[in-house]
Amino acid sequence: MNAANMQTAAVIGAGTMGHGIAQVLAMSGIEVRLFDIDAERVEHGLAQVATNLEKGVARGKLDADLRDQSLARLSGTTSMDELCDGADVVVEAVPEILELKQSIFGDLGRRLDAGVLLATNTSSLPVQSVACVTDHPERVVGMHFFNPVHIMKLCEVIETESTSEQAVTAALDLARRMGKQPIRVKDSPGFASSRLGLAIGLEAMRMLEQKVASAEDIDKAMTLGYGFPMGPLKLTDLVGLDVRLSIAEFLKIEIGPSFEPPQILRDMVARGDLGKKSGRGFYDWSR
Repeated sequence: MNAANMQTAAVIGAGTMGHGIAQVLAMSGIEVRLFDIDAERVEHGLAQVATNLEKGVARGKLDADLRDQSLARLSGTTSMDELCDGADVVVEAVPEILELKQSIFGDLGRRLDAGVLLATNTSSLPVQSVACVTDHPERVVGMHFFNPVHIMKLCEVIETESTSEQAVTAALDLARRMGKQPIRVKDSPGFASSRLGLAIGLEAMRMLEQKVASAEDIDKAMTLGYGFPMGPLKLTDLVGLDVRLSIAEFLKIEIGPSFEPPQILRDMVARGDLGKKSGRGFYDWSR
């Protein structure tokens, strides 16, 4: 279980996070198989990677040769047998539903030997609850990437009470190989980034609800006053209001009422105003 020797990676979930993780793995020199439950989702994920790489070349951020090499290393599949064949590492990036992740990791544990690193990309769910269903839970870690994966530098590596030091080291080294700056975090509610980021985001929503200032001005206070690269409300639009509501509900139970979701967040999610992916959130993304 050595990141420098990893040659083949499997990524489960071809959505926003999954195809981004697949892209940076391929750019790091690793052969990548991208899996989803139907071919249309797989093809959409592969197309998004190609679009991202093309934009990088057009903006002068990426060499055309690296684009071509990365695309050549990337393939898609709807077969778990094909996905797991010869994999050195598996990164799961499906929706934040514990039972779904447990089902996947139970299957992976039966298919793959103890030397294969298993990582879940979760922003809030307890990694131990995912690891406990698999054979050899000592090789399970959390690897929390940030959206957009090919741009954001941070990766939280989460260790459980069962995770071996070898697995943690492999995950940290793999993140560095992918061009990320990893931090090591214990398996606790919200980890480091989600807990801190959500606390700021929820307070920004309460301020908007109380008409303290507009969304634009609340965000400007944090970008110009505190040096944030993006305001908390715009960031919530990119993450997804439904995702943030789900995390807030979980942290309210695990930590306490300070994470009670504001009514404005509940109302917007109920209306389908989920942020950029729906075209409207705290900002209008339809234009």
